[in-house]
Amino acid sequence: MAGLLIALIVVVVVFLVMGVRVVRQGYVYTIERLGKFTLAAEPGLHLIIPFVDRVGQKVNVMEQVLDIPGQEIITKDNAMVGVDAVVFFQVLDAGKAAYEVHNLNPAIMALTTTNLRTVMGSMDLDETLSKRDEINARLLSVVDHATSPWGVKITRVEIKDIRPPLDISNAMARQMKAEREKRAEILEAEGRRASEILKAEGQKQSQILAAEGRREAAYRDAEAREREAEAEAKATQMVSDAIAQSGVQAINYFVAQKYTDAVAKFATSPNAKTILFPVEATQLIGTLGGIGELAKEALREGETYTQPRRSTVPPSGERRET
Repeated sequence: MAGLLIALIVVVVVFLVMGVRVVRQGYVYTIERLGKFTLAAEPGLHLIIPFVDRVGQKVNVMEQVLDIPGQEIITKDNAMVGVDAVVFFQVLDAGKAAYEVHNLNPAIMALTTTNLRTVMGSMDLDETLSKRDEINARLLSVVDHATSPWGVKITRVEIKDIRPPLDISNAMARQMKAEREKRAEILEAEGRRASEILKAEGQKQSQILAAEGRREAAYRDAEAREREAEAEAKATQMVSDAIAQSGVQAINYFVAQKYTDAVAKFATSPNAKTILFPVEATQLIGTLGGIGELAKEALREGETYTQPRRSTVPPSGERRET
């Protein structure tokens, strides 16, 4: 009896151990009862009936990355290009992913490759090189719709690389070089044109300012000549008035003054080593003497006008006025 009891206890323990299942985080286990899918076990501890229930598949429900190998695709304009892509997907329904499709990853890869050929085959080479976002969006829509019955959500489809043929790559390089040279020449031409325009504008403004300066200078010169003429006329009038009042004495005085000033300039010249006087210079002393006589005569006349008259009686008794 003791041996039987021990054997029974061992069987129960083994039975319980066989019925305990621990599901790891990020996975969902499908539980099959007598071969039929009955339960999708979430992460945690689960008890199943040994020999009746079994774990069918361990489905990864984390977001996964599927690398699409390089494909040779013929575009709409008959250009052969090589394409690499990646697909990001996540299992939302473990039961469908396990039993609606066989080998989920190869199925998604085949579906993506087929639609990649379809999408890029309907586009020109230039479109395939310049419209990657459009290709990604179209692939995402088509593949996600096709994998929905499998309980899979396609989150992203990305084109990694597009490799055109070598001759087309060389032609594109030459085209790009020619385009850039064209842009450079256009920019240089525009720069030269802008420079010439600025130079012309500068010359125009310079000429306008120079003309305005000449006009202002001419106006100022005319005004100065006018003032000078007025001063000369006033001086001439004053000289004429002086001559009219004093007669030839004033004329002689002015002539002698100018003559003296002219001779003085010879003496003050920095380059004068020897001073040559004109013949008329010998008359300068006479002129100065004449000026002295004029001054004396003027003084005598002033005394005559200022002294009072007095009478003197000569010895002979005659009365004489002086």
